[in-house]
Amino acid sequence: MESRQQLSERDVSEQTAEEVGEELMGPAAIASAASVGLSLYYFFIRGERQLGAFVGLWPPTILAFASYHNQRKMRNQLQTITQPGTSLKNAFDSMMGNK
Repeated sequence: MESRQQLSERDVSEQTAEEVGEELMGPAAIASAASVGLSLYYFFIRGERQLGAFVGLWPPTILAFASYHNQRKMRNQLQTITQPGTSLKNAFDSMMGNK
């Protein structure tokens, strides 16, 4: 029977860093692109320049929040893999997928 740590290592290592990033950045990229479109609509079509500029500030904020959550999830995965009692070689092999 596998220990709790071995089970969590197997579950966490099945997801690569790229997959974690794609999970969070997909909706954020769509939301930021939509807010750019909305900003252009307000700025040029409706003529509300202040509102267009305000909405134009949303994409960096949305992407920053997505990046923060992405980094936080990867940090939690790293901490799960490198729990005390795990050798450094096993931790690196598990992170790189070299089992």
